Amino acid sequence: MRPLPLILILITTTVTLAVAETKLASIFTESMVLQQQDHAVIWGTDEPGQQVKITGAWGQAAEATADHDGNWRLSLKTPAAGGPYKLEVQGSSEINFDDVLIGEVWLCAGQSNMQMPVKGFNNQPINGNQEAILAANKDRIRAFTVKRNSSDTALDSVTGQWIPSSSATVGNFSATAYFFAKKLQETIDAPIGLIITSWGGSSAEAWTDVETLERLGISKDAPNGDKAQQRQPTKLYNAMLHPLIGYKLKGSIWYQGESNRNRAHQYRDLVTAMVSSWREQWGQGDFPFYYVQIAPFNYDTSGSNSAYLREAQLQTMQTLKNSGMAVTLDIGDPKFIHPREKKEIGERLAYWALNKDYGIEGIETTGPLYQSHTVDDDGKVLVAFEGTTTGISSFGKPFDGFELAGADKVFHPANVKLSKKANELTVWSKEVPEPVALRYAFENTPNASLFSTYGLPASSFRTDDWIEE
Repeated sequence: MRPLPLILILITTTVTLAVAETKLASIFTESMVLQQQDHAVIWGTDEPGQQVKITGAWGQAAEATADHDGNWRLSLKTPAAGGPYKLEVQGSSEINFDDVLIGEVWLCAGQSNMQMPVKGFNNQPINGNQEAILAANKDRIRAFTVKRNSSDTALDSVTGQWIPSSSATVGNFSATAYFFAKKLQETIDAPIGLIITSWGGSSAEAWTDVETLERLGISKDAPNGDKAQQRQPTKLYNAMLHPLIGYKLKGSIWYQGESNRNRAHQYRDLVTAMVSSWREQWGQGDFPFYYVQIAPFNYDTSGSNSAYLREAQLQTMQTLKNSGMAVTLDIGDPKFIHPREKKEIGERLAYWALNKDYGIEGIETTGPLYQSHTVDDDGKVLVAFEGTTTGISSFGKPFDGFELAGADKVFHPANVKLSKKANELTVWSKEVPEPVALRYAFENTPNASLFSTYGLPASSFRTDDWIEE
């Protein structure tokens, strides 16, 4: 038998060496943050049958064997918050990470208001960003920003890199996510990792898997023949969410809704199903889901009243387990769809997490929530609220934006005053002697006048279920 030519031996050796390489999924990079006091799921590829061992400098190790397709997955126990730590990966090749933090990991998803960076968009500012950037040398806040992409099929990888916060880098972080993380980090003194996956103009359907949409009876085609990639059902889920599934999280924050404004009747069930499917796929139970209600904006009058979408978002909080909503009724701008007060928004999201997930007592999470109402013999409506500890206030301004209607369904501006009871208002109108329905701030660009004494605004709400023609 003649020996193999030297060139064939070299080619065979080169191919073998190229195949025999240990790789981790794209979400695992230098400077990553792993969820503390958990079992971090880490996965990747290698030569079929290859043993892969991962060792954390905190004294834990785990092993796995690559299957016949070369895929491997293991679970590595993590300690309490701290670091930086070294992480060693040994398989057919070796990978070393020198800068791994252990802390709290949050998934941050949505459309342009989540995407909007600390530096702002062109000609659209973020209030206070100059000072925020100057003070951003906070190595213990890190972000992985997923590059925008869409796909007809579920992908296994994304493009991105874990980046520590600094004055040089934070301008490109999601502003909402960064200010959320900053408040958390300052309060609980633990590293915060942000996985930011967002695309301006995206619909909720785009972030939802096809099976969930089918169960809801929602078409695979975008409404009204919309061709934009970020509004095609499931395409962003496939490309920008599916590859992240399994990375251990503390919870998720969400800032989306404008693109679903004209489908408000679907929104509560859609988002509830979307979140439920995420939770099921991550296999972490009902992890926290906190989100931002869309702010007042002067939408095209040919579209529907955005208060219906805000109503659907309010209803979602009241029905979706372990969820909370940051109201923005007081910080919108009729001329700009992207509120400038992202610091306030991020902090309002953080209040939910700090109270519900990190045990910080003595703070409030929400403004007044409509509870019930009664009508007295004089035709005055007594409106009771919940969700606050020391009552409600207008902070010295008139309580405006309240309307009453009788059986004719015609709404008239109403007078409002604080009642003697805490958390109660008295509302009346001479034009409506026998009121049957009450609304507050139920339009595109209302003025917020109803707050908790902690300064958190109430959402738009109504007591009727009338459908406007």
